[in-house]
Amino acid sequence: MISDQTRSGQTTGTPEPQDPRFAALPCRPGKVIAVHLSYASRADQRGRRPAAPSYFLKPSSSVAPSQGTVERPAGTELLAFEGEVALVIGRPARHVTEKEAWSYVGWVTAANDLGLYDLRANDKGSNTRSKGRDGYTPVGPELVDARLVDPAALRVRTWVNDELVQDDTTAGLIFSLPQIVADLAQHLTLETGDVILTGTPSGSSVLAPGDVVEVEVDAPAAEGAPTSGRLVTTVVQGEGGFDPELGSLPAVDDTQRAEAWGSREAAGLPAEDTSSAREHEVATRPALDPDLHERLLQVPVAGLSQQLRQRGLDNVTIDGVRPLHPGAKLVGLARTLRFVPNREDLFRSHGGGYNAQKRAFDAVGEGEVIVIEARGETGSGTLGDILAIRAHANGAAGIVTDGGVRDYDAVAAVGIPVYSAGAHPAVLGRRHVPWDHDLTIACGGTTVQPGDILVGDADGVVVIPPSLAEEVVDAALAKEAEDAWVADRVAEGHPVDGLFPMNAEWRARYDAWREQS
Repeated sequence: MISDQTRSGQTTGTPEPQDPRFAALPCRPGKVIAVHLSYASRADQRGRRPAAPSYFLKPSSSVAPSQGTVERPAGTELLAFEGEVALVIGRPARHVTEKEAWSYVGWVTAANDLGLYDLRANDKGSNTRSKGRDGYTPVGPELVDARLVDPAALRVRTWVNDELVQDDTTAGLIFSLPQIVADLAQHLTLETGDVILTGTPSGSSVLAPGDVVEVEVDAPAAEGAPTSGRLVTTVVQGEGGFDPELGSLPAVDDTQRAEAWGSREAAGLPAEDTSSAREHEVATRPALDPDLHERLLQVPVAGLSQQLRQRGLDNVTIDGVRPLHPGAKLVGLARTLRFVPNREDLFRSHGGGYNAQKRAFDAVGEGEVIVIEARGETGSGTLGDILAIRAHANGAAGIVTDGGVRDYDAVAAVGIPVYSAGAHPAVLGRRHVPWDHDLTIACGGTTVQPGDILVGDADGVVVIPPSLAEEVVDAALAKEAEDAWVADRVAEGHPVDGLFPMNAEWRARYDAWREQS
């Protein structure tokens, strides 16, 4: 029941008796705001984690009471449930801090953020038609006083035809409930009676006519274990269709089916074949010219560094990294990955699931080098043997990181050239958050852009701008030939003075030798 306790400026909690749709609420909400993606379990299921919460609006006309029905329109197939914790604002909130935000929440209850995936495509994320239909926001049946519960210890459960299909707690949120309230309040005024739907955990799936879906929110650890009771909704088949003269018609594809059901397997679809798409992506990437690649293999890093310095480029060496295989040469085009310093909330939002690190190692192609910005922080690993194997299997030319490597011996055994700042047994989250890939980064004190040419040997790694590569490698090869001739003369017993560097007399001898050879 609605609590008799009130807060300063808070409504007394008397429902509007004339409209049964809002029987579970203190009044008709001025707005219903929903979070797109907020639970880690749901984000992992979708394969993406947002860096910040995002929202959409639902009309208050979509609100419905418990024990009602929801219509799946004729000609549609993908009506999906989403059990959620609903927050009901108790007093107006504008520009409030995260610490004080919970005091503006009057009640919590259960909600079902129903959506019709058949109508998602043309609304570009606004969900106006797919989630704004009459009856698509059941709420209730009882309100729980927000002062009696911990916002981090609420539980939401969903049953379909008496089978438990969702079970999670707000401890699994990427963004806390107070953060969501404070974030919204910095953009708009949250008014008394407004409802915030705080996202759904994994387990959301598709309903069919005749299905009964129930949602309950409770606080098991709180005194008396307050509960919303079960919010019950029955699915019925709609009779009317859509007029094609007025707007777009329902449409579904395998992507919508997989998202509505929760997975391709649950939707009865075959496993997705991504090989052709990846082959097309790799085929369209710039590749290192084979002749240039062969010439770069012949030139030591020291010689390339010298030529770059003569052209005004002093800051092109990746400092502090050493090879796991000193005898192996590294030549390839850069693919970049950036780690930022670990911050626990950011690691929760970016560290799990199909994060930037995993995406980078999956995406690296033949002849490419994964270059990792780790800020020279060696207090944890930036990759291990599994990712090294993945890069090797993709044909990558190597890996360069100014951070640590874990599973050091196992990574070395993979055989792919790896340059690192050392070994460390700790996992990624001790020092780093995988943030983004394929962007300009800093590694070992130098800037690296995707597509830069990297060359490494026992001396270290140098970064070559692609526009200078031909000029630099030819000059370096010429200098190597010259130095080899000088070395032979020194070995014959000639003094270094005048020979290295060559004076006019020795230069003339060298030029004559070249003409004859």
